Amino acid sequence: MTDHHQDKASFLERLIFNNRPAVILLCLLTTIFLLYQATQVRPSTSFEKMIPLSHPFIEKMMEHRNDLANLGNTVRISVEAKEGDIFSKEYMETLRQIHDEVFYINGVDRSNLKSLWSPSVRWTEVTEEGFAGGEVIPQTYDGSAQSLEELRSNVLKSGQIGRLVANNFKSSIIDVPLLESYPDPNDQGKLIKLDYQKFSHELEEKIRDKYQQQDPNVQVHIVGFAKKVGDLIDGLIMVVGFFAIVLLITFVLLYWFSWCIRSTIGVLVTTLIAVVWQLGLMHLVGFGLDPYSMLVPFLIFAIGVSHGVQKINGIALQSSGAENSLMAARRTFRQLFLPGMIAILADAVGFIALLIIDIGVIHELAIGASIGVLVIVFTNLILLPVAISYLGISKKAIERSKRDEVTEKPMWRVLSKVAHPNVAPFMVVLGLLAGVSCFFYQKAHLQVGDLDQGAPELRPDSRYNLDNDFIIQNYSTSSDVLVVMVKTAPEKCSTYEALSAMDELMWKMENTKGVQSAISMVTVSKQLIKGMNEGNLKWETLSRNQDVLNNSIARADGLYNADCSLAPVLLFLEDHKAETLKRTVAAVQTFADEHNREGLEFLLASGNAGIEAATNDVISTSELLMLTLVYLWVAIMCLITFRSIPAMICIVLPLILTSILGNALMAWLGIGMKVATLPVIALGVGIGVDYGIYIYSRLESFLRAGLPLQEAYYQTLKSTGKAVLFTGLCLAIGVATWMFSAIKFQADMGLMLTFMFIVNMFGAMLLLPALARFLIKPEKLVGKKGGSLLAH
Repeated sequence: MTDHHQDKASFLERLIFNNRPAVILLCLLTTIFLLYQATQVRPSTSFEKMIPLSHPFIEKMMEHRNDLANLGNTVRISVEAKEGDIFSKEYMETLRQIHDEVFYINGVDRSNLKSLWSPSVRWTEVTEEGFAGGEVIPQTYDGSAQSLEELRSNVLKSGQIGRLVANNFKSSIIDVPLLESYPDPNDQGKLIKLDYQKFSHELEEKIRDKYQQQDPNVQVHIVGFAKKVGDLIDGLIMVVGFFAIVLLITFVLLYWFSWCIRSTIGVLVTTLIAVVWQLGLMHLVGFGLDPYSMLVPFLIFAIGVSHGVQKINGIALQSSGAENSLMAARRTFRQLFLPGMIAILADAVGFIALLIIDIGVIHELAIGASIGVLVIVFTNLILLPVAISYLGISKKAIERSKRDEVTEKPMWRVLSKVAHPNVAPFMVVLGLLAGVSCFFYQKAHLQVGDLDQGAPELRPDSRYNLDNDFIIQNYSTSSDVLVVMVKTAPEKCSTYEALSAMDELMWKMENTKGVQSAISMVTVSKQLIKGMNEGNLKWETLSRNQDVLNNSIARADGLYNADCSLAPVLLFLEDHKAETLKRTVAAVQTFADEHNREGLEFLLASGNAGIEAATNDVISTSELLMLTLVYLWVAIMCLITFRSIPAMICIVLPLILTSILGNALMAWLGIGMKVATLPVIALGVGIGVDYGIYIYSRLESFLRAGLPLQEAYYQTLKSTGKAVLFTGLCLAIGVATWMFSAIKFQADMGLMLTFMFIVNMFGAMLLLPALARFLIKPEKLVGKKGGSLLAH
């Protein structure tokens, strides 16, 4: 029996194992309470949680939100005529019905709803008698051939071709601005938050399905933030099926690892309890499940199983020399509680570091996951050993453990050669070359933001992205809009000085690569001035006469606010790829720096592309700080734990290498650094350090016993190598199923986390002992006590 086993039990150990029935009863009551709370968790997200609210772009957008007709959160419904064009009685009647149906859906900003049937959509022309104009669809419209011809003429004179009407006249758009909160139909004094999933389902049931069945010649296409989020939540609910698959695979692997059905069930049950507690506590603190936090239960399950495996492995090893299962459980608790606690704190640090990213959904993911890993302290570090002290380990498992202790393991013997004086330099140089080459590769190729058109969170062949492609191909105004806010003194947005500056901005941006077109009150003003001069193209310019300008913007509805102190310039982009956004924002910023003055400011930014640009900026500024804090905290924890700088370096350097390799893999696969992938690096570090802590703690104990480094590492692998391999496998399997998700960002996260967990495992098993050959002096550890926090 080792010195460790002869140590006196700590106060915590006595408190737990002398009161085992009370511990189990307390956990049972807590589980019942939190299970009820967990059943109350519902999918929940909001527009504001998905954006960086403290970014200057978003602050400006929120400040002028009431002046921008909700340009940041809009759904566009395109109604297509499969055969013929939109100028048919049947099509126009279907469009009217869809317009009316959308009008009454809860959450729609009805005052700004716009389609060909909206009274605010008008046409204007110049006649011999002066200006003529009216609603695009007049009050006299009756669906006759004559009224349809009049409609065609009005559309041509409305300036809506490419905007509300497709360039090929085969479809038209309904613009649907949304309210983040809307009055309760049953109690007008109460506000209800918009439920994106419910809203998305209503669009499918009340609009797409209903009217495509009603009129076979109609095809409905829907894009917009709310629809995208609704589709994401629908896709993520399918993840529940993946959880069942993970549970089954883990059960099989656990039994293969332990050869004991009792310990297998014990690990699974305590880990599921951890998931239940995490979900219940999330509900208690007021969180729901959004597209990001829905992944947390998978992580908690994988982390819980990995710690459970270490406990089962330890109890099986101790059972061969212990009087009974209680003694084996207590010895294992005494040996592994502290390294397990340190590893869990490291996991929590990886999650807490995500709070640096100023986006609501990431904050909730960080808090929810931190709660989850802290819960594992109670379920897997305390409850599991207590449960096994009653259940015990099967004789077959104990006999197998005894055989493993005395049997030579050729695989571990070969692997232990990485600590050999001739092999260790090769491993270190190999790691160095891989790190340096991948660092420069990712530096040159890794981009911040989306690298694909449409919604990169969804698969390219998803219905949403197919709808988005349709709108890009058939309209001059894409679904990617960046809004520049032009701020003036009240009643001054229509001055020649302001309008000419807007005109200059529009000209510059329309000649910037990636910008399809630009629209502002200048567009309307020029058209009206041209019309007032017999339609002569020479007059399609701004007048210096203020009365003419005031008259020319009278019909520029929605393109300036009530007191004419703010006018948006809408830039329609080809896509929202990182490169496009960066180039467009830089061009606007340069223009603003040159033209901003007292009484005239060009402010960035609103629109979905403006929000994407702000998000990309937050990610690029947060990445380095987040990783620095994660590594700094992990290094401090390793120093506190092992009280050795060389030990800290041995554990942290493989983690840094894995982070660099992960970034290089993202660059190679064409995955941008974005909201969905940025957390992966922090999680990989926080969770990946577990391997190093468990391996080094065992290695150090054998070095203290006087074994040479290579032999000490061989004994480390014999005692904990199988558990470390299994832990890496469990973590990888827990997230690998995400790769089959219909949600692309989840598939990307699954791929990256699987890579990070496996590479971290091999980094700890191959690089850590190689570094120890150069940094650790075994002779200084022999017989030494008290140096390490884990020394016994």
